[in-house]
Amino acid sequence: MTIRTLYIPAGGGFDHVTLATSHAVEPGPGEITVRLRASSLNFHDYMVVKGITGPKERRIPMSDGAGEVIALGEGVSEFAVGDHVVSTFFPDWLDGEPQAEGFGRVPGDGIDGYARQQVTAPATAFTRAPRGWSHAEAATLTTAGLTAWRALMDDGALKPGEVVLVQGTGGVSVFALQLAKLAGARVIATSSSNDKLARLRELGADEVINYREDPEWGLSARRLTDGRGVDHVLDVGGPDTLAQSMLATRVGGHVSLIGVLSGVDCQLPLGLALGRQLRLQALVVGSRRQQQDMIRALEASDLRPVIDRHFPLEELVAAFEYQASGRHFGKIVLDL
Repeated sequence: MTIRTLYIPAGGGFDHVTLATSHAVEPGPGEITVRLRASSLNFHDYMVVKGITGPKERRIPMSDGAGEVIALGEGVSEFAVGDHVVSTFFPDWLDGEPQAEGFGRVPGDGIDGYARQQVTAPATAFTRAPRGWSHAEAATLTTAGLTAWRALMDDGALKPGEVVLVQGTGGVSVFALQLAKLAGARVIATSSSNDKLARLRELGADEVINYREDPEWGLSARRLTDGRGVDHVLDVGGPDTLAQSMLATRVGGHVSLIGVLSGVDCQLPLGLALGRQLRLQALVVGSRRQQQDMIRALEASDLRPVIDRHFPLEELVAAFEYQASGRHFGKIVLDL
């Protein structure tokens, strides 16, 4: 059996994405075979496929994958044939503190990913998908959903009544807004588009700020809290947003360092960090246990991810170009 599969060469590059085939692999001990149905786009995947951080060898891209189990290897008891599952970003990080540096074992980067119709992998590289969710919905959880969950619930220990600031309308930020409201928090959201700000309000944002019209949006967020500052900021911008994120945060508050949309090198306003005694926590997604915790919480709620558009497998480059345009709101899904 052959499987429709996308490949990128060493170094990546949109002009070099090719649709070919790969061979089916029977599951060995401790492995499962999954018929993949959906993946979702993330900035990390964009950087790999575009060639900004392209792989060192030929690679099947995409870090998110969801589908159903079609075969079990010897000794697998956690799953049954027919179960709906979703991949984990770090297949070797099951629980506890992170142990590995970088992306050497991340699907779609250091190892082959999910831009294909079928995969055989260790059972621990997947968790159950939330009951009642479509494969497309489940595919949004691996990277964006879990990043937002870890930032707020694990690292941030979010409490009802606290104030959360989210930036923009990408997958992580929209998930963070939804999760924060689910936990009883107040949310301030930023965007450069007034139309998107209106949609953020519809999702539950309590206050919104157009950061293009208000470049001192950190101070404006502080004023919205009567000068106290917000409890949590999910910073997805990096160098261009970090100083304002820190200005927005209360004394002893929590800033999640998540994104590198404006680069990776910046000057840290150390005086501000020290004076406010801020807790700056860098994070990259999370562990399998954290994903399982998140899925249990989602099953106890009516939260559903916001999906902007679907693209077929062979239109991956067009999907990334759409993502790069910034027109999307929420997640972009690749149908497999």
